[in-house]
Amino acid sequence: MTWDADRLAADLLGAVDRGEIVAHYQPQIELSSGDIVAAEALCRWNHPELGMVPPDTFIPIAENNGAIDGIGAFMAETACDWLGTHTMREQPIEISVNVSAIQLAEPDFYEKLATTIDASGVDPNLLTIEITESLRFDTEAVSKRLSYLLSIGVGVSIDDFGTGYASVDQLLDLPATELKIDQSLVQDTSPASSVLMTAVVSLVHRRGARVIAEGVETDEQLARVREAGFDRAQGYLFAAPMPAGEFEQLLASQRESA
Repeated sequence: MTWDADRLAADLLGAVDRGEIVAHYQPQIELSSGDIVAAEALCRWNHPELGMVPPDTFIPIAENNGAIDGIGAFMAETACDWLGTHTMREQPIEISVNVSAIQLAEPDFYEKLATTIDASGVDPNLLTIEITESLRFDTEAVSKRLSYLLSIGVGVSIDDFGTGYASVDQLLDLPATELKIDQSLVQDTSPASSVLMTAVVSLVHRRGARVIAEGVETDEQLARVREAGFDRAQGYLFAAPMPAGEFEQLLASQRESA
């Protein structure tokens, strides 16, 4: 489908206020137990006339026209609201939200996020922000600000490792608690890919961070990431991103079968 970028840009400016921006949740599985222990909150735009607009279509537009600030704030608030409603359980579920380079470059983003967490009353240790490897930003300045978030308990995840040019050492110069391996590596069946993933997992573990496999879609891929020593996995083998209500039903089913 061909999208009218000008129309999308105009409509995005009021999308949050009109209730068109929603969060869908994709579960993350702890490989040692097979349990759902976390979820990534993914931004979705349900346009009243155009239907669901793909994130890779509207997010770049939002970053260019300034709508990303409101969308990012909404996603953080939604994640905190969900955590505040669903943390009264034996094993609380962690939630991660994506953060754009535009947000990272704004000094007040970090304080606003801390205020959102404080106002919600949730445990900040249950929230993680995800930063894409390929983003370009002032590493030194961002590292200092991310360290502030870590100091209050918020996790920091480096997303999409394998799509950019940074080494693991360079990425972990950032104060990260987690590295997510991109599906392009997870779904690559070559021996070289398996060797690379195993080496990356070992290095990240030595740095005290956990490793998540993205885009796991087959039993073969699951076996490979288990063998490589990953901590968690997410992908269509387990579940597609889903509305909050469906995610809550999935969690309820897990509790009933435990």
